Amino acid sequence: MSQPLYPWIGDQDEDSEKPSGTTFQEVLDRRTLLKGAAAAALVTGVAATGISAAETDSTEPNEAFFRSGIEFSPLKPTTSGTADFINVPENYNVSLVIRWGDPVVSGAPLFDGNNMTAASQAGQFGYNNDFVGYFALPDWKSQNSQLGILAVNFEYTNPELIFPGYSSSNPTKEQVDIEIAAHGMGFFEVQRMPDAWVNVVGPLGRRVTGETVCEITGPAAGDEWMKTTADTTGTRVRGTLNNCAGGKTPWGTVLTAEENFNQYFANRNSMADGPAKTAHARYGVTTGASGRKWERFHDRFDLAKEPNEPFRFGWIVEIDPYDPTFVPKKRTALGRAKNECATTILARDGRVVVYKGDDERFDYVYKFVTSGKFNPDNRAANMSLLDSGTLYAAKLNDDGTGEWIPLIFGQGPLTTANGWRNQAHVLINTRAAGDALGATKMDRPEDVEANPVTGKVYGLFTNNSNRGVGTNPGTDPANPRPNNRSGHIIEFVEAGGDNAALRFSWNMFMLCGMPSDPSTDFAGFPKDQVSPIGAPDQCVFDNAGNLWIGTDGMDSAIGFQDALYACPTEGPERGFLRMFATVPVGAETCGPEFTPDNSTVFIAIQHPGEGGVRGGQVVSRWPDGLDYPKPSIIAIHKAFGTSPTIGSR
Repeated sequence: MSQPLYPWIGDQDEDSEKPSGTTFQEVLDRRTLLKGAAAAALVTGVAATGISAAETDSTEPNEAFFRSGIEFSPLKPTTSGTADFINVPENYNVSLVIRWGDPVVSGAPLFDGNNMTAASQAGQFGYNNDFVGYFALPDWKSQNSQLGILAVNFEYTNPELIFPGYSSSNPTKEQVDIEIAAHGMGFFEVQRMPDAWVNVVGPLGRRVTGETVCEITGPAAGDEWMKTTADTTGTRVRGTLNNCAGGKTPWGTVLTAEENFNQYFANRNSMADGPAKTAHARYGVTTGASGRKWERFHDRFDLAKEPNEPFRFGWIVEIDPYDPTFVPKKRTALGRAKNECATTILARDGRVVVYKGDDERFDYVYKFVTSGKFNPDNRAANMSLLDSGTLYAAKLNDDGTGEWIPLIFGQGPLTTANGWRNQAHVLINTRAAGDALGATKMDRPEDVEANPVTGKVYGLFTNNSNRGVGTNPGTDPANPRPNNRSGHIIEFVEAGGDNAALRFSWNMFMLCGMPSDPSTDFAGFPKDQVSPIGAPDQCVFDNAGNLWIGTDGMDSAIGFQDALYACPTEGPERGFLRMFATVPVGAETCGPEFTPDNSTVFIAIQHPGEGGVRGGQVVSRWPDGLDYPKPSIIAIHKAFGTSPTIGSR
């Protein structure tokens, strides 16, 4: 037996010899490899308003260029603030699938930007779309790439772009209620037509908003910190807010990650000093009035009246896209943070592993491993898997090794003697538990995704301009650059290739920035051939195991508009980063998501025109040419008559 990784836990031996015979994971791995070998790619499409084919980079493809199946010529980057449209390579087209205000639910009215109501917005596509998940129809086992459900997060609102004459110091109740309705999630059917993807308003259309009742499940349900005047049981909460990225489960549900929930709550300083107030401070809950002023009209956002309400946000929420009546579940076993993602993969023995990033400077990477195992033949049996398991925080050692440290009440420093009440307390105050355990403070952990072909895990760390500044933590091998404005990507390899392992190795896959910057690196690939990149944010893998990266904040990092990139992770092209698409002025590139056959990639265009004011300065008119922009979902596919290959060859 190996030595226990932590002295307060029983023997651990994830490196012991595997039993003979074919394991559950090996069967799935074979399916994945076959799927990757047969992957198709982007096919026919038609350009939509505000979409243009761009000039491509002059880099000539070499022999290795084609081995990953990535065949497009990379785009030239777009100088910040100069292009209010979508750029794609030659022979690719774009569909505008849906935009803010388009009907999602049957009977919802057509959008009228001058006569909005909370009731109409609750049936329409919400604001600032982020995560995108494609769920094939007719059911969760389908691989249909022509008809499916899109599940889309609505992270936050830009009221200055939504309402003419908006006053941040004096919003109206009507405006606030519209904003609450514009948060949450949307579910709607999409269909592939011969030359475009279209939104189908049908019986599966659904809106989840900041008012939708959600169930609180798992170890923190019913805890004293989860109880409010409106919910004395601590098991029901109104709404899900600041839904950033997310994930999909093997049984066909969506996981949506509540991120910067702290901004909606006010008056922390009205509370008496004590553990609850300290916990709110660790999550950045506002001391006085909030920036949005929702507390003026809704007591639940005012800590002077409801001091526990913020504890009911910051969770991973599970929803069934195939059932419009499903009550969303806040799965507290996965911990509470400013969650950027919730990416699943199956461990060797069939347990489900969920990776998460806590998107804050100097916060942590987490993973959750279920107690139970996935049952591919009984969907109903999987619906409570995420309520029981172990949450871990990552510690990256300087020598390229690492450990997953368990967050378990009564073990290590998480004891009554140190002020911890129970496991619910550990999960509600996950950040403080990570502090106590000595997890590695990272440069804004964002998306954490597992490669479906290799099982390796990739963490995107967007930036940290405070690294090594003043009294802030200095550099370390996992965060090697002070004043890190461009971000980096780390590759994690779990011990024994098992995603449930307690040990891992790690290496620096990419140090982002301008290739001419001596501090950058692209997995060792020649830097004179790669595209510049800054502020990596979200990612997805195609069926061949290529990493597709969306950026957020590249304008401030390196002076270019945000974009989507493709990068092989294995073979002779490992690190060969190429720019595939750019987004309009002020926007970030969110939610990249492929159809099962890789024939289409969906992108969420979030906050186009940010920095402008409706009725005042116009930064973007995308996509409709109006005096205000609309966050939207696009689909990119190959033009008719061209080779349909993208993810593999």
